[in-house]
Amino acid sequence: MDTLIVIAAAVFFLGMGILALARPAGLVAPFGISLGGPDARLEVCAVYGGFGVAVAALLGVAAADPAAHAGVLLAVAVALLGMAGGRLVGRLRDRPGAFYPVWLYFWVEVAAGGLLLLAR
Repeated sequence: MDTLIVIAAAVFFLGMGILALARPAGLVAPFGISLGGPDARLEVCAVYGGFGVAVAALLGVAAADPAAHAGVLLAVAVALLGMAGGRLVGRLRDRPGAFYPVWLYFWVEVAAGGLLLLAR
């Protein structure tokens, strides 16, 4: 079960990363963000694309190397829970109107972070 959780998280991050690298505007469009030029696209490629692919690779290492397993899962879980916390603070401050994507991604981040903590 632990391996399945790690693989599912890796697939999620890899998918996010590839989408951000291939279509940065498409990744952020559900949030009402439009990318005004190459600098904005580059930032999405770096923060969502490069980060997503790197985290997927790190989770692959965790699945293959028992010595790295607990530390990698802790680091990725904390990152996910930090994202959820930031999303919650932003939601309380700004009160966006749509359910999607604020709460959907919040719960995905909380669930994935919690599952990775349990899988350590």
